[in-house]
Amino acid sequence: MKTESGIPMNNAAVAALPKHLLQFAVDQRFDDYTSVDHAVWRFIMRQNIFFLKEYAHKVYFQGLLETGISFERIPRISEMNDILGRIGWGGVAVDGFIPPAAFMEFQAYKVLVIACDMRQIHHIEYTPAPDIVHEAAGHAPIIVDREYSNYLQRFGEVGAKAMSSKKDFELYEAIRHLSILKELPNPDPKELAEATSKVEHGQKNLGKPSEMALLSRLHWWTVEYGLIGTLQAPKIYGAGLLSSIGESVSCLEPHVKKIPYSIEAAETAFDITTKQPQLFVCRDFQHLSDVLEEFASTMAFKVGGLEGINKAIDSANPSTCKYSSGLQVSGVFTEVLTDANRNPIYLRTTGPSAIAYQGKELPGHGRDYHKDGFGSPIGNWKMIEIREGETAKLEFESGIIVEGMVEKILRRDDQLQLITFSNCTACLGDRVLFDPAWGTYDMAVGGEIVSVFSGAADKDAYNQVALVPKERTIKSPSDARRRKLESLYQQVRDIRTRKTGYERLGEIWETQQADHPNDWLLSMEIFEILDELDEQKPLKERIAQFLNARKMADKEIATLIEWGFRLVTYHQQDTRAAV
Repeated sequence: MKTESGIPMNNAAVAALPKHLLQFAVDQRFDDYTSVDHAVWRFIMRQNIFFLKEYAHKVYFQGLLETGISFERIPRISEMNDILGRIGWGGVAVDGFIPPAAFMEFQAYKVLVIACDMRQIHHIEYTPAPDIVHEAAGHAPIIVDREYSNYLQRFGEVGAKAMSSKKDFELYEAIRHLSILKELPNPDPKELAEATSKVEHGQKNLGKPSEMALLSRLHWWTVEYGLIGTLQAPKIYGAGLLSSIGESVSCLEPHVKKIPYSIEAAETAFDITTKQPQLFVCRDFQHLSDVLEEFASTMAFKVGGLEGINKAIDSANPSTCKYSSGLQVSGVFTEVLTDANRNPIYLRTTGPSAIAYQGKELPGHGRDYHKDGFGSPIGNWKMIEIREGETAKLEFESGIIVEGMVEKILRRDDQLQLITFSNCTACLGDRVLFDPAWGTYDMAVGGEIVSVFSGAADKDAYNQVALVPKERTIKSPSDARRRKLESLYQQVRDIRTRKTGYERLGEIWETQQADHPNDWLLSMEIFEILDELDEQKPLKERIAQFLNARKMADKEIATLIEWGFRLVTYHQQDTRAAV
């Protein structure tokens, strides 16, 4: 079953997603993948399996089998959902990078976001933009490990509450734009230089990193680029490494520094558009969870108080402050008053605000009702009896005085949470905090702010629309010449699959040589078939000469061609050993 946008809803984890996350989901459009795309996928997967069998964490290959990912073609997300559903996870297609907060929240719901673009042949080793190789062949297999999948979900829960800043989002947009440009076959040098400069400027002028910025680093050095085991002989488990046939090889070389993983990794920035000069090694997956909880213990959603409120104010985005009574106030926080001991005694939001309890908005207390903001004391008052329909004067220990007619008292789970006053005055000394002319006064009740986190408590009710990127990833242009090349790839694919029509390989190769002399992958596929058949040796020799000449002429693809030959030799030896 699918929604109108093509989102598969037959997976329980996907079906449970809230509306504000579904806006990021797109249709995979599987039929748009070309025969060249499938050939690139096949080359990457077969190379990865060859190399990673020795260097990847043992659960990776178990995961490849259990998630049913084919080595021969790009997987359908609907097929992956059938398999992921068995371990309580799901996946949705998205367009490239999505904002970190949304990414984390998807993870908290046990849903992988799968960038459905397929990297192009000129980025076969490594792509600066997320693609389906990275998501499906990198992330999905590892989550079959229960300890790791628990870590991933918990990271999502923590990350979804992380406070971010305006500069964070500006840097995210700059990185997204740069990754899109780098994925183009021939990006404009001037535009590329400007985009690179903007990212560098954003990284250098980020100021004090926000919680989200620090968490993003921990995520990068574990989920994306993590190593596990010993410093001397670590194994790969990070999806960014597992999906990069270039970096999965180079990352284990001595020039890449290996550092014991700890909370200090949050202080190490990363560049998403290039290979990493250092990597962090964890002992085991439990080690990841231990560091995550150590970091989480310092976050605003754990410590609350003045520190948390100030983080909310600095973010200038919708946030939530939770009172000790359980009441949750959501909005853009703009002010906090403190006493002589720097304890928060009054908070204020500006613009649409809402009040919730346990993540559900209270009836009648949405952003339309509190459209001009919300303000309320924090702390205890001198004990007096309060009744609806009577006047009450509350004298807070902080010196704040609230006086007016009690219209309504709200209690939840034996906790006094909200008092609604009419004809009310709230003041601190000479400062008027609320005037009767402003209307009804809803006063939150609670001795302290115990938690502060990013976003509204009830995002769907608050109608919190995350900033969906306006710039879309760019699909490779298709023209008549490109379609002819795709036809040649499809013919070779059909011959290999159907095991018939081998006599046509020579004609196909001659056409490729005449019309697409720089393409090397199709030649490698034909060479591979001929080697397996042990037939048409003159043609095989001519193709080998062509590929070797391409190696000499283009250093950027020399390693890839060498890897292709290596794989053919390996299968040749494997076949002989079996005989």
